[in-house]
Amino acid sequence: MGEESCSTQLIDGEGVFNVAGLEQFMKAVKLHECGLSYAVVSIMGPQSSGKSTLLNHLFGTNFREMDAFRGRSQTTKGIWLAQGEGIDPFTLIMDLEGTDGRERGEDDTAFEKQSALFALAVSDIVLINMWCHDIGREQAANKPLLKTVFQVMMRLFSPRKTTLLFVIRDKTKSPLEYLEPILREDIQKIWDNVSKPQAHRETPLSEFFNIEVVALSSYEEKEEQFKDQVASLRQRFYHSIAPGGLAGDRRGAVPASAFSYSAQQIWTVIKENRDLDLPAHKVMVATVRCEEIANEKLACLTADEDWCQLGEAVEYGLVPKFGRKLSLIVEKYLSEYDMEAIYFDEGVRNAKRQQLESKVLHLVHPAYQSMLGHLRSHTLEKFKEAFEKALNSGEGFAVAARTYAQSFMSSFDEGCADAAVEQAKWGDSSKVRDKLQRDISTYIESVRSAKLSELCAQYEEQLNRALAEPVEALLDAAGDDTWPAIRQLLKRETNSAVAGFSSALSPFEIDQITMEKMLATLEFYARNVVETKAREEAGRVLIRMKDRFSTLFTHDSDSMPRVWTGNEDIRAITKTARSASLKLLSVMAAVRLDDDADNIERTLTVALVDAGGSGAATRSITSFDPLASSRWEEDAHRRNNNWLPPAWAIAAIFVLGFNEFMALLRNPLYLGVFFVLFLLGKALWVQLDISGEFQNGALPGLISLSTKFLPTIMNLLKRLADEGQRPAAPDSRRNPAVESNGHSNGVFSDTTSVASSNTLGDKEEDSSQPLEVRSI
Repeated sequence: MGEESCSTQLIDGEGVFNVAGLEQFMKAVKLHECGLSYAVVSIMGPQSSGKSTLLNHLFGTNFREMDAFRGRSQTTKGIWLAQGEGIDPFTLIMDLEGTDGRERGEDDTAFEKQSALFALAVSDIVLINMWCHDIGREQAANKPLLKTVFQVMMRLFSPRKTTLLFVIRDKTKSPLEYLEPILREDIQKIWDNVSKPQAHRETPLSEFFNIEVVALSSYEEKEEQFKDQVASLRQRFYHSIAPGGLAGDRRGAVPASAFSYSAQQIWTVIKENRDLDLPAHKVMVATVRCEEIANEKLACLTADEDWCQLGEAVEYGLVPKFGRKLSLIVEKYLSEYDMEAIYFDEGVRNAKRQQLESKVLHLVHPAYQSMLGHLRSHTLEKFKEAFEKALNSGEGFAVAARTYAQSFMSSFDEGCADAAVEQAKWGDSSKVRDKLQRDISTYIESVRSAKLSELCAQYEEQLNRALAEPVEALLDAAGDDTWPAIRQLLKRETNSAVAGFSSALSPFEIDQITMEKMLATLEFYARNVVETKAREEAGRVLIRMKDRFSTLFTHDSDSMPRVWTGNEDIRAITKTARSASLKLLSVMAAVRLDDDADNIERTLTVALVDAGGSGAATRSITSFDPLASSRWEEDAHRRNNNWLPPAWAIAAIFVLGFNEFMALLRNPLYLGVFFVLFLLGKALWVQLDISGEFQNGALPGLISLSTKFLPTIMNLLKRLADEGQRPAAPDSRRNPAVESNGHSNGVFSDTTSVASSNTLGDKEEDSSQPLEVRSI
């Protein structure tokens, strides 16, 4: 029976813990697989009281027994550990060194207390081996042992209830029912007499210990009876940890995988002579072991081949069923942690599991982000392809944009659901979704802008083709119906373009205000085409007038070259040609896109034809020249009827206030001073190039201006002095009418010359000057 059991010395006689031996022992007996389904039984008692013999017969161990033929001496040194054979649950047996041995002498109490405390801390059941004849004796060998056990128990802050099984050896003829009350009375007396902490002054013995008593016959004298009694006692150790079993409560039990670490820590604390708090120790052991398990699982996940392949694949593109695959990998290692840590303290276990889960999710999060990034890019590209294809097939822009945007956003949501990790509650998908939605909206807006610009350009080109050449032809004909025809042409083509443009914009579902603005812009463009063409043709009006005059002067009414016989009325022909040229000028003189009536032709006729040569020569300097104004008479009349002061006067009133403004009006000298200061300041601004200097920065500009200011002032004063010393130029008398025409525009001065000549041939040098097209 004992040959199949293996034992190892857990703590040697010097108090050294055998870490390597315990690890080997646990591997040999497969203790790691037991979880909490194991029990620890230890035995204490006087030296040479048969402890090892009892354990060997009771549990099938092979502890070394005392050889009676060699005398009574110490057999067990330190603490030994073995596996109980055939016991369910798995049972660890600890054989403690005997107390009151002569080998240790008077120094045995230190190790005795340490070993007793160790046995109480790690054991579910403690066998106390004692002689029958010591019961009832005041100074029996078991009394110091019991005192030691109780005193050690008092040092535990939160002790668990341990079963103390008193084994009475070499029972005499006295029945057990007489011996047990005496033993319990002695035990209670010891309990009452030991010193207790204040917290346990009134605590009964039953709160700390389950007391059991059993008696065995003498092994040497009644061996068969001893073996039968031991076999009967062995049955009580079956299912010892089940409810109602021999073992006490299991509040301090640690999982079998942590037994080695727990035993080491307990012995270390005992050796350092510190108080031991079993619940705190339980939490400490759970903390260390759960953290070890968590780190081990995290390391295994990091090196997992499936995870490595998945992480590498997602770097290059989409991975089908990514979330499902990753969730299974994460769940695998979290489940393994749960299985290995299930028997540790629940609070510690759950806390470490949360930490492990957090680290695992932190590890896999970059891969999840990469997956979302690929999903967003893929969805956006697919949307662009589908949207462009839909537009090319003639589908409405707004309908296509709305339909495909919703479709591909739904597709993205499905992809996110497929990529989601079950254990995580990340909000990354909503952020990526918002970004995708913004990207799609931006792309739609860019395509919309491009399409609208293309449509605008298309209809502007259509208007340009429809208006430019016909307007040029109408202006070239220059008749009474020229501008009515141009207005009719403009209205017809504009309405046609606006109708087509409006129809082309309908698929875009543009709001009414924007639609009206775009149509108004197109109408303005059409009007601008006509105005631009009119100004362009007006720039060549002198050449056209000369050509028309020449044509009408040198050709008859049938457009045949004239044959001069000397009988022709040169004056009448010249007047007709001049009138035709003047008709062309009157058409070109103003843009008439509104239906307002005007007197431009009559004004030109009066000013250039009817005035005659002598009339022009004797025109008074105070007479009004209708060609000297920048606007036609009707506009000047409307402007003169405006009773409001000019804008600069209103601004001056606001800036200066009414009193200051009136003071300036009453003292014109102030205005002169301000005007001179203004001119001087403007001259300084231009000469110093202040805006250019400050382009390089404030400080460099100030430095440069400080060096240039004085020389510039001196230069201005010198130039003023030179101008004052220069002799006055002779006053040339000028014709007011000519001066007025000169200030107006070169066209009209040339035209006046044309009107006062018989031909326009000697005025070719002025044909390149432009015509100012005035507004009505």
